[in-house]
Amino acid sequence: MKPLMHARSSVRKFGGAPEDYLPIHEKMDSTKAAHAEVTHRCVFHSAFGIFLIEELFGQTLTNSDGKEVFVRDVAEQHVLEDLGCIPSLSDWLKEMPSQPWMAGARKLKASEIELVPARGRD
Repeated sequence: MKPLMHARSSVRKFGGAPEDYLPIHEKMDSTKAAHAEVTHRCVFHSAFGIFLIEELFGQTLTNSDGKEVFVRDVAEQHVLEDLGCIPSLSDWLKEMPSQPWMAGARKLKASEIELVPARGRD
């Protein structure tokens, strides 16, 4: 789903206007700008990512109806709509193969890094 669609869904659940929630949903999908594959979601679409969103936006927001809404609830709703569950960061990372450069054992030249082809789009 696009951020605006998530924001409209938040309105149905929490009241207010899409603009009340759009910054949260845009941030959650912002990693797509740096990594245009579904795996971009590993950053904010996890229990840890939801914690980061709450840290960035605060524990609550007051929507345009004057209702206080938990930011965590908005972020959880986003992940549930996209994935159907809230994975841990470990759930994401265990699917990524470990590479020697990740341990910093030695510095690799750019030509030594094996790039994995894109799998799919979000």
